[in-house]
Parts: sequence; structure tokens; C-alpha cells
Amino acid sequence: MKGKFQLYTGNGKGKTTAALGLAVRAACAGMKVYIGQFMKGQDYSELCLPDHFPGVITMEQYGTTRLICKGEEPSEDDMRSAAAGLDKIKTMMVSGDYDLVIADELNVTVHMGILSENDVMDFICQRPGNVELVLTGRYAPESFIGAADLVTEMREVKHYFATENLLARKGIES
Repeated sequence: MKGKFQLYTGNGKGKTTAALGLAVRAACAGMKVYIGQFMKGQDYSELCLPDHFPGVITMEQYGTTRLICKGEEPSEDDMRSAAAGLDKIKTMMVSGDYDLVIADELNVTVHMGILSENDVMDFICQRPGNVELVLTGRYAPESFIGAADLVTEMREVKHYFATENLLARKGIES
């Protein structure tokens, strides 16, 4: 099967959720999946996916335990972790071991200056023809949008975070 490059972006909820849903669908179809989460080093419910799909889904985080908020400068640790993550996910993508590779929140690393647009574009261009590649995160650069075969923009219309001042709920947002 010929792989494609998919991009999930926009300010609405659901980018990571859509990518994880695709991972489950692929795993259930017998495909091997690699998920690299950028800017995430916290405990999220999806981290148990490899336990439910042993030998089929592999997942790693390339972030620190601190959350980088808008307006904050990334630390040297943030920069090192993301750079090491980009090297690792590139190795996994070209290894021939995976059918689907998901780079969760990679768009945001570029937006925040943690990784360069050129370095990530180089990663995208190294995608083997049989690998399905998915990038998620807000603020996808136009170069990524232009290179993608499929672009979905999640748009927030209404969100209970704002209307009810609700925090992330385990199993739903985290």
C-alpha cells in the first residue's frame, strides 16, 4: 500500500484524538504503529496503548514534565528532548518496521522555535513511500500544509474549557 502524509491542525480539540484513533484502526488491521509525542512528558491515558497492543503499537514521549505555556521560552532540556525525538522518530520512520508513524504535536515545536521548520520538513521528505505519516498540532506551517496529502483543520466552535471553566478530564482530554 502506498503511504500518505496526513496533517491534523487548527485550534479545535481532537487532533491527537484523531491520530490515536487512526493508530487503533491501523493496529486492528495488522499494521505496526510508532507514536512519538513531542512536548509531552506528562502522564496521559493513551500511554497504555502499547500495553493493549503489545508488539504492534510503540509509543515514546519527547518532552519534559513541565508544560510550556504561551509566551514562555523553551528550556535547553526542551530543545534537547525535541531534537533527540526528531532523530528517533526519523530512525523509526525509515527503519522499515512501521506502517504508520505519528508525530504528535510536532507542529507546535516548530511554532515555538523548539525545532526548525527546515529540520522537520527534511524529516517529512524522508518518508518512505509505504509509510503513512501523521503530524498533529496547532500552527502547522504553510510548507507542511503544501506537502501534505490530507489536511484536516480542527476549528473550535464552542468548548467547555471556556464556557464552564472545566479542566482536562482523565480519559477524555488527558
